[in-house]
This record gives sequence, structure tokens and C-alpha cells, in this order.
Amino acid sequence: MSDASLAVLHTSVGDITIRLLPQWAPQTVRNFVDLATGRRTWRDPRTGAARNEPLYDGTIFHRVIDGFMIQGGDPLGNGRGGPGYTFADEFHPEAVFDRPYLLAMANAGPNTNGSQFFITVAPARWLDHKHTIFGEVVEGREIVDAIATVPTDLDDRPLADVVLRSVTAVGTEDTGDERIQ
Repeated sequence: MSDASLAVLHTSVGDITIRLLPQWAPQTVRNFVDLATGRRTWRDPRTGAARNEPLYDGTIFHRVIDGFMIQGGDPLGNGRGGPGYTFADEFHPEAVFDRPYLLAMANAGPNTNGSQFFITVAPARWLDHKHTIFGEVVEGREIVDAIATVPTDLDDRPLADVVLRSVTAVGTEDTGDERIQ
């Protein structure tokens, strides 16, 4: 996998381009790309059925906290879903939440990564070495900011769904780009 790998999140608000960081978190980047492209089998949390299709397509940003982060990647859309497996954290010494627009794995504690992720909108040093950082927004920061400021309910859920329509993985394989729509 190239260090120049990109992922474009096509949302209902606009596109967010992320530079993936396999040099910091190779297993996490691979998991994200494989779930985004349908290369990795995941278990549907509603039915228990094995699925071989893009997990993220049509999911929502289910948790949005203005001044902190936007969270998505849950196939249930309620913060409790995932791919039916977990994997270990990857902490690189340079990977710290010292700036906004970092892509990281959401988790329920150590080594509980699955499919849920978040993008910060401010520095969040209290998260250092608690959440695996695996990317950084390089285009579409205004889209992240727009999502971060949508009206939410008391549980931080947007009042109107913000949809992750699809993910395009660019330069993630030696064979070139893989466009997933």
C-alpha cells in the first residue's frame, strides 16, 4: 500500500478527501479500505449474515459534536453496530491529536476497533494513544466543519441524516485506483 493512498468520502454535504497513513497504522488503513471497497467480509449486525459489499455505503454520521468531532461507520446508524469483529489498536509515536481534521477509529476501549471512525474538528490531546489515528483530511475541511455544526438532538445525533453515500479508495493497491459508487 502506498504512503500516498487517499480515500474520498462522498457525503450528502460534499466530498472529504483523506490522506491515509499506512506508515502509522497499516492494519487499520487496510481494514478501512477493505470495508469501504467490499474486499473484506463483514457480518451484518441486523441479520448476522456475512456480507461482501462496501460496508460504509449509505451509512450516516450518527454522532456529531460541534467543536470536537463527527462520527460514522456504523452499519446500524446508532453507535452500537460494527463489522462483527474487532482488531488491535495501532499507536505510532508521531500520531497525536495535536491538530484538527484527523481520522481515527472509534472504539469501546483498548483493542475494540471495528468499522466506526471519527474526524476531529479541533485538537483533542486527551485521545492520544486511546484511538488509532489513520488519516488526515487534505480536502473538504469545510465539509467536515459543515457536518460538525448541523443541528443535533440531546444524544448528539443529527436531526437530519448526513449520509456517507460511498467511499472512493485511490492508490490503495499496486494495480491503481478502485472507485466504489
